[in-house]
Amino acid sequence: MDCLFCSIIEGKIPSNKIYEDDSVFAFYDIDPQAPVHFLVIPKEHIASPAAITPENSAVVAHVFEVIARLSQELGLENGYRVVTNCGKDGGQSVGHLHFHVLGKRSLAWPPG
Repeated sequence: MDCLFCSIIEGKIPSNKIYEDDSVFAFYDIDPQAPVHFLVIPKEHIASPAAITPENSAVVAHVFEVIARLSQELGLENGYRVVTNCGKDGGQSVGHLHFHVLGKRSLAWPPG
């Protein structure tokens, strides 16, 4: 399998990691769309939200626990967005389940 996020998890591709445990990996986005923009991904290769099953769904709950913890640690107490896309027509660009977390810590965001 040739998966960008699996390669990041394995350390074959460098990332700016902010969290890792036995089932989840989190890192800053290389092209941030907000002052705070990180991704949280399961270590198990799950292709998309459409591939979530009763057998692998517990990791999704854990992903959201990690999102809550990291968002608090990163000062996003006023709120943040969690975004995931499903399939090509849904805008999914990497075939590995992932959740973007976007927030601001600056009163200057969004610009304009």
